[in-house]
Amino acid sequence: MSILDVGCGPGSISVDLAKLVPKGRVVGIEYTPEPLKAARAFATQQGVTNAEFHVGDIHALDFPDDTFDIVHAHQVLQHVADPIQALREMRRVAKPGGIVAARESAVPTWYPESPGLQAYWDLQMRMARLKGSNPHPGKYIHTWAQEAGFERSQITCSAGSWCFSTPEERAYWGGSMEERTLSSAFATIALERNLATEEELKELAKAWRDWIRDDNGWFSFLHGEIICRV
Repeated sequence: MSILDVGCGPGSISVDLAKLVPKGRVVGIEYTPEPLKAARAFATQQGVTNAEFHVGDIHALDFPDDTFDIVHAHQVLQHVADPIQALREMRRVAKPGGIVAARESAVPTWYPESPGLQAYWDLQMRMARLKGSNPHPGKYIHTWAQEAGFERSQITCSAGSWCFSTPEERAYWGGSMEERTLSSAFATIALERNLATEEELKELAKAWRDWIRDDNGWFSFLHGEIICRV
């Protein structure tokens, strides 16, 4: 069993997949090298030896046709300039009879109502439009797959969700969003393109901290999912 995990980031999903196919091969690719050091370290820490990580471009995958049994992308198509070309490439490197699978966020919702959290998502939308991408494309991905060459009968659609409500869940999700707001490529791009000031980013981070502390805080995402038979 061979699996390609496109947009693998720090490797958490890639390593889980490798554990499921201990006699197989998992390849994770990311368009920048920075996350791959963490991915390799995580695989080592988990005792996984059948996962490898490389820099790669989802729009032009550096693999021959019909290479992998499964080609997977999780929350990746929302970040790329041409998701249809990305799916076309995923389809190309999948073996006949194999699977192309993707999951993308569709709708975020939260409680309590917060101008700060709304401002955060508004900023994310503006940044995505500048890149020519769509931050919440879950409801479109089955149509993108058809444009990439799949027949509708080859595509199975489903949906999933995340929900963060316990103190631990709020600390995890809100903390990761606070960190993203202050010290990530998200923050760098927002500042470089004059989409937000440092003070405004600090206010958005404070909104996440306030949400974490609220015992009634609740955040959920609906995701669109596709499994496409090649």
